[in-house]
Amino acid sequence: MRANGLRWVGALWVAGLGCMAGRGADAPLDLASREARSAPAWLSRGVMYQVWLRGFTPEGTLRAATGRLPQVADLGATVIYLCPVYLQDPDMRQEFWSKRQKASGTNNPRNPYRISDYNRIDPEYGTEEDLRAFIDAAHKLGMRVLMDLVYFHCGPTSALMEKRDFIQRDASGKAATGSWNFPRLNFECRELREYLWANMAHWVKDFGADGFRCDVSDAVPLDFWEEARSRLEPLRPDLVILAEGQRKDDQLRAFDINYSFSWLHAVQAVFAKGEPASSLRGLWEKMCAERPRGARFIRYTENHDIVNDMLRAEVVCGERGAAAMSVINFTLDGVPMLYNGQEIGDTSPQSIYARWPVGWAAACLPKPSEKFAFYQKLCRIRRGEPALGGGDVVWLDNDRPEAVVSFMRRSGDAEILTVASLSNRKMVARVDLPGGGATPYGPLLSNGAKVNLAGGKFAVEFGAFGYFVGKASAGPQ
Repeated sequence: MRANGLRWVGALWVAGLGCMAGRGADAPLDLASREARSAPAWLSRGVMYQVWLRGFTPEGTLRAATGRLPQVADLGATVIYLCPVYLQDPDMRQEFWSKRQKASGTNNPRNPYRISDYNRIDPEYGTEEDLRAFIDAAHKLGMRVLMDLVYFHCGPTSALMEKRDFIQRDASGKAATGSWNFPRLNFECRELREYLWANMAHWVKDFGADGFRCDVSDAVPLDFWEEARSRLEPLRPDLVILAEGQRKDDQLRAFDINYSFSWLHAVQAVFAKGEPASSLRGLWEKMCAERPRGARFIRYTENHDIVNDMLRAEVVCGERGAAAMSVINFTLDGVPMLYNGQEIGDTSPQSIYARWPVGWAAACLPKPSEKFAFYQKLCRIRRGEPALGGGDVVWLDNDRPEAVVSFMRRSGDAEILTVASLSNRKMVARVDLPGGGATPYGPLLSNGAKVNLAGGKFAVEFGAFGYFVGKASAGPQ
């Protein structure tokens, strides 16, 4: 046993601060025995919000988006993840289009993830002054801004194509393309690396960016990101870098937090394929055991890719199921993330390649207003309870593991309990709590759940997709 690592509490497996599970049999010793790099509190205690400019406002511009930032702050989000704003490649040759771009039917070559010039703002979104105003406005509202970097590939007429060694090439000298049919950058070239490191520093020094989300980060050598970190920290010591990947040693030196594709796919499998709710706990333990202690993930059910592919949370999970899953994501470790419009249950079509805006006009209607209030309360609880931003995760056994997720977050004497049903059936679940359930829990958020503490047993009577989040009214017994 380690004093600062795992410990048993009765039949409970306790993991400290984020992913601090024990080393699994197949986990590399050099990772599981090490600590993830520390992250600033503004990330670990934050709520992330993705802004997709083409959908965020009818205008699709930075200036219009700036006008909506007060509503995002009112929701309770604290970290803006801003999708790429750089000059897009206008090349019409479809051999350099992704399958999804061709299938969209928009006939639009301008893909935000196919960059022509990394140092220019695309006029579709506005000007450099508009970007500065957006970041400044976010800062004044108490929010940070992560910019989106796309370094795995570029557009076929990108300025980088003029430098032969900047691009990977086949034996004939033709540009090699990746999974999306875009030319791949050549990280064997030191000059390319210097160019990209300077590009990152540009957005931090000249625009006040608080960090980056790094597209397809696993396909870029890790030592590139590690060097980027060492160069950027003198400019911004509390910089945050988010990896769109799940490389297991990312958070030793380079990244503060990773995507959680495996978690999202497991969630989708529970709702769409009938996998048991307990599979989420199993995956959580596995992912933690394979990584440095304290590794962090973003928790989400929607982003621009998911919405583009018509896999919205309320389509996959149902309306009430999506709410129950959001409760889990907001009270588990990591950092919760919302996609723009998710807070009002937006169902308008969204495309990476077209300007189809969120239906904000409907936000004042009863159901969207109710959803906004729900997510606003989740954000408030997340930010107001320190145990949720940095406490231990304690998974709790229950007698309905096929349907019910149960865990607690613990920090000192503070305990936050989450019990959620991922089933559309009524049921009663009994949860094994430390001390036999003698500690009462006052509700922070509850819907379709009735708690019964009779006889020293903690039982929850659930309606369909019910949930209960409670705070211990006394310290651990």
